[in-house]
This record gives sequence, structure tokens and C-alpha cells, in this order.
Amino acid sequence: KGITRRCFVKGVAAAIAAPHIVPSFALGRAGSPAPSSRIGIGMIGAGRQTVASNLKAFLNSPDTQVLAVCEVDGWRMANAKKSVEDYYAKNRRSGKYRGCATYGDFRELLARRDIDAVMISTPDHWHVPMSLAAVEAGKDVACEKPIARTIAEGRALSDAVTRRKRVFRVDSEFRSKKNFHRICELVRNGRIGKVRAIQVGVPAGDNVTCPPCPEMSAPEELDYRKWLGPAPYAPYTVNRVHPRKGYGRPGWMRHLDYCDGMVTNWGAHLCDIVQWGNGTERTGPVEVEGRGAYPPPNSFWNVLKTFEVKYRFADGVRVTYNTSKPYIRFEGSEGWIYGEFPQG
Repeated sequence: KGITRRCFVKGVAAAIAAPHIVPSFALGRAGSPAPSSRIGIGMIGAGRQTVASNLKAFLNSPDTQVLAVCEVDGWRMANAKKSVEDYYAKNRRSGKYRGCATYGDFRELLARRDIDAVMISTPDHWHVPMSLAAVEAGKDVACEKPIARTIAEGRALSDAVTRRKRVFRVDSEFRSKKNFHRICELVRNGRIGKVRAIQVGVPAGDNVTCPPCPEMSAPEELDYRKWLGPAPYAPYTVNRVHPRKGYGRPGWMRHLDYCDGMVTNWGAHLCDIVQWGNGTERTGPVEVEGRGAYPPPNSFWNVLKTFEVKYRFADGVRVTYNTSKPYIRFEGSEGWIYGEFPQG
């Protein structure tokens, strides 16, 4: 069901039984929403995507207040807490603010009554377990893509959101890119005639071959058992998790225990544009055929390196999805339209 940002804010505000216990001077400049009208946000996961994008978005929103951060890496958690408190301190005359709580267990964050919604920015294997727990705790959810790793997981989460009447949003910023928005607008308004075929590409998996990795001692700042969570137990090695005390591209994105690689990473963005432009957001293809190449059997990282998948929809539209570069091309009876996303 479509829900506007304004309705989301009003709906959450109306559901609050009592005002947040947060000093008004910490909640923004003059003219900002009252504390009781703000959405209390809990950030679950404080890694690369949180630092690069997600945390900034909530800090800069006049409708939200980041109240807590949850992370199993203590170094990352401390950095996120500092970012939150430094940002809100700028709005205080004293220049100080100490109102961001930290948690090593996401369930403790979900137990807070003043947390209205959570942003889940964790490895993919945690998305559905955490989202389900948040929904059952009465929280609204923003979750990184891909939402789920299996159809069964996705179905369970969708059913829970409907049953609990929560708001669930998946983060896919490509819908906000002007070129993709314009492409879909033109296609859906018939400017290229009847759509016949769509080509879509993503970057090839970068450097996904990795030699066998020796077992290491987990660093003191990382609760490795909690990081693994629902995944099979495996000994710690840095290439399984993420770089120590940094935000470089993590190894878990290249390992099938935690992620499916580029096919669902960038694919979640660009295949969404396919569905949007084709007007098939609430359905899917009737035929799927694909092939791909994996790294050598002895490679520690084991997600697809390259692939090509062909889809046929019930109306005859054919889609070809491959590893090449991030682009999309709609072909119609009266013309075609093309757009791509620059890498780098």
C-alpha cells in the first residue's frame, strides 16, 4: 500500500502514547517539529553503508531523531555514537550532547519504547531475522537491500508486516536518480511504444577470487559470535567479515554464507528499475533461465563472478540481465531509451 512521508510521520506521531523524554534543544533549530512529533530512530549496524549514507540521511531529516546505535563491532559503534552526538551538539548552546545510547544486542534496542523505527544496515543474512523481530516489537523498518535471501524469507516478512500493520521500506536509492526516474516516466507513458525487450546490467563481481584464508583470533572489538548470528559457524578470518578499524568493502559481500554477491547487490537496484518501468512491480516473470561462472573451487570468496539471466513475462516482454556495467535499456515498438549509472 502506498504511504507518503507525511502520512508516515503523522501515523507514527499518533501512535506515541507519551512524548519522548528528549530535551527540545537537542532536536533541531527553531521551527523544527516538536519532540513528541519526531520519529525516534534506532540504527542497527554501523558499517560502510551507514557511515556513507544512511546515518547522514536520518541526522539531516527534521522529522527524525537518532536515539540509539546497535553494532557488534565496538570501534564502529563508538564512531557512530560520536557522529550522532557531534551532530546534535551543534544545535546546543553548550556545544555538548550525550543522548545516543549504544547496544551490542539489537533486541535490547528494540525493547526501548521511544524507538519508533529502525534502520537495518547489516550483512544480508541478518536482514530478515532483524526485520521480523523489529516488526513483532511494533517498530517500523527501513532495511538495506536486498530485503531477503530466499522467497520463503521474503514471504514470512511480508506476512508479518501486514499482520502487525507496520511500515516497511527497502532502501533503493536508484529510484531517486533523475535519469532513471525520467526513463521510467517516458516508458510508462508510452513514448517508446509497447515495450518488447529490456536489457539490464551490473558491474562484474570485483576481485571475488580469494585464496584459502587461515583461521585468526577475532579482534577484541568484535563480538564475532553475534556477527555470525543465524549463519553456520565458521572460524574467524578478516576476509569473512570486514576490515579492522576501517570501512573498506567487506569480505562478507563475497561469501555465500552471508550474501549472494553482485547479482543481488547492484541487481536489487537495477532490476527494480526494470520492474518499475515495465509496470510489473506486483508480479514477476513466468520463465527464468540463467547461467554464470563461479571462482575456482578453492577460492574462499565464492559468489558469482559473471552471469547472464533471461526472463520472459506473461505479456511477452523479455529481459536480459548480465554482468557488464550498470545500465538499463528499454526497447519498444517505436524506439528505445537508455541510461546508465557511472561507476567510481
